[in-house]
Amino acid sequence: MSPVDQSGRRLPPYSEEAERGVLGSALIESTRVIELCSMKSVSADSFYVPAHRLLFEHLMGMYQRARAVDLLTVGEDIKKSGRLDQIGGYAFLEGLIDSTPTAAHAEYYIDIIQQKHLLRRIITQAAETIDQCYSPDEEAEELLSRTEEAFFELSDKKTVSTSTWQDVVYNTAGKIIDGNILDSGVPTGFADLDKELRGLHNTDMIVLAARPSMGKTALAMNIAEHAALGRGGGGKRHSVGVFSLEMSQEQLVRRMLYSKAGVPAWKDHVSQSDRVRISTAADLLGKAGIIVDDSAGLDVMDLRARARRMKRIYGIDLIVIDYLQLLHDKRRARDGRQQETASISNSIKAMAKELHVPVLILSQLSRAPEQGGREGNKPRLSDLRDSGAIEQDADVVLLLQRPAYYNKELEAGSGDDTLAIVDIAKHRNGPTGEVKLNFFREITRFEDRDTRHEAGGATE
Repeated sequence: MSPVDQSGRRLPPYSEEAERGVLGSALIESTRVIELCSMKSVSADSFYVPAHRLLFEHLMGMYQRARAVDLLTVGEDIKKSGRLDQIGGYAFLEGLIDSTPTAAHAEYYIDIIQQKHLLRRIITQAAETIDQCYSPDEEAEELLSRTEEAFFELSDKKTVSTSTWQDVVYNTAGKIIDGNILDSGVPTGFADLDKELRGLHNTDMIVLAARPSMGKTALAMNIAEHAALGRGGGGKRHSVGVFSLEMSQEQLVRRMLYSKAGVPAWKDHVSQSDRVRISTAADLLGKAGIIVDDSAGLDVMDLRARARRMKRIYGIDLIVIDYLQLLHDKRRARDGRQQETASISNSIKAMAKELHVPVLILSQLSRAPEQGGREGNKPRLSDLRDSGAIEQDADVVLLLQRPAYYNKELEAGSGDDTLAIVDIAKHRNGPTGEVKLNFFREITRFEDRDTRHEAGGATE
């Protein structure tokens, strides 16, 4: 049973002994223990006993001011603040050292108080959620999403980075010098595109936009396949979460199998050699860490809740959403589609930061590239459909076009008929420019420009 106070009310979880152990260890071996507290994100709120919170605040303040920390200096510092009596005087400080003969177990004590602190935060969050449930204006789905987000943050904060600023500086410099900067991003698997983007980076929102029938879904799923199978980036495999709002999971997998096998999906007859290639492709794709959610008509808050579960259960490294205009935001639906789209875009960017993964989201373009007066029907940032907020929120905007779609007279086999242009129209942290790929329409597959398609190319 949980402990109760004199009135019979349950006390929040805490360990007075562990709290005293941390503080006593800090008085004995200040530098090591206080640095350990910093690395494990111990704060004054980690302590339940008021006197312990007060003492820890003084310990951290003295350490940050580069003051010596021991029994006498701490006592004098608290005395000058006029708060010595609040902690129980010098006798309290001496008692801490007497009850903590060694600082060797400081990390063990820290883990205990952090566990108790987490339990108290869970209780607080749960109580707030219960109160909100009684509000007559509360939307159940929205409250559920906010609650999941709050508890996800509690869980996420258990894993604390212990890297110092110096560690990050030198590690990043080493990657740049060694040419391994792609280690910090999920590679697209397209050599020229990765040269420009250096992969898809955590917290980034990458918008892939095009007119219908340009191959948005094919390119996005090729990138997902490359990431999951370790193409590019030194062969490291990544877990990919896909939200397919338009196609069912079976339709998506069918397309990927044909594409990977190099077999045209429209063939009336599948030959024995085609079956072998599809079987080989299935063996390869079966090893891919791709998780597909094909729920239709998702509200953006529902999508974020599902993405959190994917992150928690599968540890996804990349999220693909096909596509933005099929998402809804019931909170802003009455404000018009432009405002609703702006809210969706902002929410997707927030999700990328919350889950610390890159989010590749597909988007439609307006008809402007097809209405004449524009050389080569080339799309522009201003063609992003429904809202300028998409351009504002995005870290990277890729505009996809295929000249052969508009010019049916391009000679088959000339190379121009397979040309696909990915225009890096916005790149918050790098250069803009165009990247050329090949698009093999019969198998809905993109490849590097120097690749020539040969049937039966199911390779890893």
